[in-house]
Amino acid sequence: IFQLARNLGAKACCVVDSDLRSITPEWIDLLIRPIMFAGYDFVAPYYHRHKYDGTITNSIVYPLTRALYGLRVRQPIGGEFGISARLIERYLKRDDWETDVARYGIDVWMTTIAIAEGFRVCQSFLGAKLHDAKDPGSDLSAMLQQVVGSVFLLMQEYENVWQQKESTEPAELFGFRFDVGLDPIHVNVDRMIQTFARSAGELREVWSMALHPATMRGVEELARQAVTPQGPFHMEDDLWVRIVLDFACAYKRSPLSRGVIVKSLTALYLARVASFVNETETMVASEVEDRIEKLCLTFEEWKPYLRQRWNNPEALVNGEEKEGLEYAGNRTESPTGRG
Repeated sequence: IFQLARNLGAKACCVVDSDLRSITPEWIDLLIRPIMFAGYDFVAPYYHRHKYDGTITNSIVYPLTRALYGLRVRQPIGGEFGISARLIERYLKRDDWETDVARYGIDVWMTTIAIAEGFRVCQSFLGAKLHDAKDPGSDLSAMLQQVVGSVFLLMQEYENVWQQKESTEPAELFGFRFDVGLDPIHVNVDRMIQTFARSAGELREVWSMALHPATMRGVEELARQAVTPQGPFHMEDDLWVRIVLDFACAYKRSPLSRGVIVKSLTALYLARVASFVNETETMVASEVEDRIEKLCLTFEEWKPYLRQRWNNPEALVNGEEKEGLEYAGNRTESPTGRG
């Protein structure tokens, strides 16, 4: 598509997902107009989705890319994009089209390059996204691995960019926001918790390789909660953030084990989604969005921890903690002191 756009001399190009049921002619205008008339290079979608649709976006990709690169693009893997001729040329010069980037990783790849390389990025409100949504507990394993693997790989390429970012700012939003009706999504929470509990024994060695000992202790306590529940299953934001950041550092540190490392994240992700569903079951859309915003702020608060682990891969030797690793050891609170 990008090669054809270049060959035709197109000033702008937009791409949309193939399984959409809510697309209207206005979507094309909203994805193209900011490029043609406002000088933007990349237009990301902004739309209302069911609170359990887009769980990979809500729990990992949006809060992590926002904390890393400083721009709040709400749907970095949304599937609908407008792209300028200038940015298309940049994409076509890349040599990673034969990797996972060209599969489920393509959306976050496009978004990250646009933000990290200083192209002008905005969002357009498209209303509702109605498509063939999947149960996050059963159908998203390959997608999770390819998307997260692409995010972690891009973290290495653009580490000089994200290490210098200290704050975040909203991306400009075009279009008029309005409430819409959404299709219900069934989520099998029990199956997700059972998968996590079973994996806690099977994957302990891999997780121990990826996670800081303090994080691993939190995961083991969560596994005990899954086996002998004393109440609704719940994972704290701080623990989830540390898991994701530890996995990013392990991905960098162990090139030969990357496939195993990212695959093992699936069970922990299912635990996070199960916790999120339990917590938000009675919440309306605006309350859920506030809950996701809280998670994003937690990712931002733990960024010094990421920098330290990223830049000091020898901080752990044979599982022993070295002095000077910020926000680690036996602490269970966040860097700001929140529990």
